[in-house]
Amino acid sequence: MKIKILAFILSGSLWAISGCKSGKTAIAKKAEAIDVADTVLFRLVQQQTFQYFRDGAEPVSGLARERIHTDNIYPQNDKSIVTSGGSGFGVMALLVGIERGFITKEDGRKQLEKIVHFLKTADRFHGAWPHWWNGETGKVKPFSKNDDGGDLVETSLMIQGLLCVRQYFNTGNEAERKLAASIDQLWREVEFDWYRNGKNVLYWHWSPNNGWKMNLAIRGYNECLITYILAASSPTHSIPPEVYHEGWAENGKIKATSSYGGYTLQLHYQGNPPNGGPLFWAHYSYLGLDPGGLKDKYADYWEENKNLSLINYQWCVDNPKKFKGYGTNNWGLTSSYSTQFYVAHAPNAEHDLGVISPTAALSSFPYTPVQSMAAMKHWYTETKDKTWGPYGFYDAFSEQDNWFPQKYLAIDQGPIVVMMENYRTGLLWNLFMSCPEIKQGLKKLGFESPHLKK
Repeated sequence: MKIKILAFILSGSLWAISGCKSGKTAIAKKAEAIDVADTVLFRLVQQQTFQYFRDGAEPVSGLARERIHTDNIYPQNDKSIVTSGGSGFGVMALLVGIERGFITKEDGRKQLEKIVHFLKTADRFHGAWPHWWNGETGKVKPFSKNDDGGDLVETSLMIQGLLCVRQYFNTGNEAERKLAASIDQLWREVEFDWYRNGKNVLYWHWSPNNGWKMNLAIRGYNECLITYILAASSPTHSIPPEVYHEGWAENGKIKATSSYGGYTLQLHYQGNPPNGGPLFWAHYSYLGLDPGGLKDKYADYWEENKNLSLINYQWCVDNPKKFKGYGTNNWGLTSSYSTQFYVAHAPNAEHDLGVISPTAALSSFPYTPVQSMAAMKHWYTETKDKTWGPYGFYDAFSEQDNWFPQKYLAIDQGPIVVMMENYRTGLLWNLFMSCPEIKQGLKKLGFESPHLKK
């Protein structure tokens, strides 16, 4: 994900109440707005994508492999390399699998126990995990020359998922409560305050070999809001509000409006890309953090994410670069594999290369349900032979270049499963927002949310 940031340096449905299979107290459930004829495809896409984190998991750790190439062409012989952030999405996907009946609750719990055991014993750096490990040994695999230590953003994506798991199991049987308690201990051991490096900002990396050499301060706006929310919410290593306001928000400089196609953004995006950044910025922090009604003095985050999604859609419909295939049922620009290996695709002339990434549209279901469904149906019915594989839609493709690689990335498959479920039931949003520490952290930073009134 550092590649992604460096590249640039509710739909109004009614709500009801529903229980979940965990036997927990009933949670708010978003009324389904999916046509009956489309529910079979919706479920199929979720279930097949989910298998990336089940059938495709690295067997020793239970974690998500960084990538899976079904053409069996792997770079660096990395079948054993697992990812912390993508696996954070994966543990949330396992909860979806349990709720949807893709796996039994016991099987899901056993895989989660394997994952948590690995996380306890694998390399950590002041409580933070690295971007990559060897899944067989738990030893760090450097992500780049100096990035061989803790990665606070990837750690935050893992913790976001683990807190959902904790909330799901914390009132269950003895084995479930034990799992929840183990997760709580991991959460308490993350030293968010260490990653300030003595300043009023959080830093992405620290390494025992290279110290603060990476020197990447986490400033908004990008995919990293969740890191500050968790840091403010930590019961053991919390940060004061000024770290958020002076560091992330740069004393208010984060506020800056721009617009495209009649849709307005409220925030300054890192790297100052025209028309907002790649669409994963509307997904990663919001897999658990519910953007519905979420506001602070800088933005209304539901409106920001919805408009970023609509700008992305409208750019592809307008198709100013005249790429083959773009249109109302074929859209979605985000960071993914590309004809140039890996690119942060975005709705502007420089970063739109004619490459569509299905995760962009599918993970935007909460914000653009009609447009996302149209894309899903088109890809499955019209391009399935080129774009569909054992773990759902492949990571990216280009009709312009007749480029249809059989490749997957964990960080792109995970948000599909999770955000489709959030659109349908709000499952992960309700679990994460039920954490008492998160509510306290949000209040400390000056956020509003309907969850804070519950």
